[in-house]
Amino acid sequence: MTLEDWGWSPYFTEKYISWEKPGCIPARVIRGEKNYFRVWSLQGELTVRFAGKIRYKAGGRADLPVVGDWVVVEPQSDQRGTIRALLERKSSFSRNLPGTRKGKERIEQQVIAANVDLVFIVSGLDRDFNLRRIERYLTLVSSSGAKAVILLNKTDLCENPEDCKAQVEAIAGNSPVHLCMARNAGQLDILFNYMQSGETIALLGSSGVGKSTILNGMLGEDRQKIGAVSEADGKGRHTTTHRELILFPNGGILMDNPGMRELHLWGEAEDLAESFSDIETLAANCKFKDCHHKTEPGCAVNKAIEVGDLYSERLASYHKLKDELSTLKKRR
Repeated sequence: MTLEDWGWSPYFTEKYISWEKPGCIPARVIRGEKNYFRVWSLQGELTVRFAGKIRYKAGGRADLPVVGDWVVVEPQSDQRGTIRALLERKSSFSRNLPGTRKGKERIEQQVIAANVDLVFIVSGLDRDFNLRRIERYLTLVSSSGAKAVILLNKTDLCENPEDCKAQVEAIAGNSPVHLCMARNAGQLDILFNYMQSGETIALLGSSGVGKSTILNGMLGEDRQKIGAVSEADGKGRHTTTHRELILFPNGGILMDNPGMRELHLWGEAEDLAESFSDIETLAANCKFKDCHHKTEPGCAVNKAIEVGDLYSERLASYHKLKDELSTLKKRR
């Protein structure tokens, strides 16, 4: 294996120059645990921790290594080592860390993964199917610099999968949408068309949508543990508890991720331009350049709703996410 197999590129070669020194080597974080990381380097897999200097200089969680990062490692004995530096990321996607602090909603960036080229957004066609949630994931991905592909899993549990696909295509912009039943590995063959040597694909979605089943089906082995979905609420249990990069024999890297029950966005209101490109296109024809698409006269967006070219739920979702990101910016 080479560094290029794991995603090394001229971009990282350039970023590494200033950190290059005797006794240190580049490595990619392939798995994260509570107190340490597993990285891959030309010396093989190493178990590493980051130096205290990195934590001291970090402005927050976003400045600490995560799965997918390229780091500068000083190898030690017994396949161990120390992370001495974090290379600048080519892309990353983040969320606002869930929870509260001192009775108020926490405002803190959590980088979910780094240096991802493509994201498989997985949604189940059972009780998990939710267009508004898919819009959130599309906004998350578009703000990261990665591209998205939407996988609608569990077609066997849906009376009309094609209708669901059409609904998603209406909000997906340029992102492809595929139907599948992950338990039938043959239906996953189309996903290999997206696997390119040295490129990283992340699986994102709620618990129980079938991310681990998809990964196992593509690998042809039961690599990841699969749990049952609750019959009471249709929600899955967190069988994947950590993020991990898996190198495919024929090229390409797949990242499995724990399911996210809460997805608070992190970014700018401008990040909606791609995930809501239909509304942005309509807005160009509004009478007023600063139209908020609410009660203003000559609003092309509201006109589209009146004639049936746009659903009101779509606009409501746009307003909700824009308000969320605007409030986040003010509080930051």
